[in-house]
Amino acid sequence: MVTETKTAPIQETVSVPDWETTIPPTNLIFDDGEPLESNRHCIAMNVLIRSIMEGLGDREDYFAGGNMFIYYSTAQLQFDSAHRERNQDFRGPDFFAVLNVDGRTNRQGWVVWEENGRYPDVIVELMSPSTARIDKNKKKDIYEQIFRTPDYYVFDPFNPDSLQGWHLNKNQQYEELTKNERGWLWCQSLGFWLGTWSGTIQRETAVWLRFYDGEGNLVPLPEEAAEAKAEAAEVKAEAAEVKAETAEAKAEAAEAKAEAAEAKAEAAEAKGLQEGLKQGVLRQLMRLLVLRFGEVPQSLETRLEGLTIERLETLVEVVLTVNSLDQFIGDGLE
Repeated sequence: MVTETKTAPIQETVSVPDWETTIPPTNLIFDDGEPLESNRHCIAMNVLIRSIMEGLGDREDYFAGGNMFIYYSTAQLQFDSAHRERNQDFRGPDFFAVLNVDGRTNRQGWVVWEENGRYPDVIVELMSPSTARIDKNKKKDIYEQIFRTPDYYVFDPFNPDSLQGWHLNKNQQYEELTKNERGWLWCQSLGFWLGTWSGTIQRETAVWLRFYDGEGNLVPLPEEAAEAKAEAAEVKAEAAEVKAETAEAKAEAAEAKAEAAEAKAEAAEAKGLQEGLKQGVLRQLMRLLVLRFGEVPQSLETRLEGLTIERLETLVEVVLTVNSLDQFIGDGLE
């Protein structure tokens, strides 16, 4: 990745861009060989690039990069014969995004005259004590007056309270953005919030600058999205397993209920059969009593109805052996 020297001086005078050259140069420099301020700055830059790619999904109409040369004026191409190097008064933002461009094109840097005059829509500079003044003054003037970049932010990865941002108003001037209750700043161009998030990324624990969607959800890094997707799949599988177990238990309960109903029906049927047999034996006994002794008191019949079928069968034998109704009552019922 092309890197940027944060301490390089910037020309005091902001000039009007001169990118409409008739003979575009072909020998542009895209690598100055200078590292970022720190490993944390490098991680912070990649967090913004990788998360915005995740946040914008499958869109192909944007380009996001960081620490890349942005060529916007032929003055940048002038050769300094005294120092044997090209004019490097301005190199590139730590993070920038350009919307409504072909995102499938491979770029070593951003060359405005090769991009139909398109400048970044969003820029983030990752400050350090040595670059803060330049990032919030000279570079801010370039982004406002030349780039006309709608949304510009600065943040020091070693200072969680350093986030600032500006939005280009209708007069083409930067107005400082006001933080919400969470300390976040809205990015109108991207439709995301920019805010801090505390955690460990690439084995470094810090407060990082992250994107949040309109509902306040953290825009994940690809590995975070993959992990969340795996967890969601696991939860879904567990829910499906619980649902299957519940369905099985429900089926078993229904089967048990059916078996209980069947047993109850069989018991009722058996009870009905038993009652029928008892009534048959009772009728037989009453006929024998009437034949042998004449009229039978209702109280005796009621008493006989309360006896079991086995007892009634015994009394059928008794009624054939006794000589009177009193003897039947005495020998059989007492």
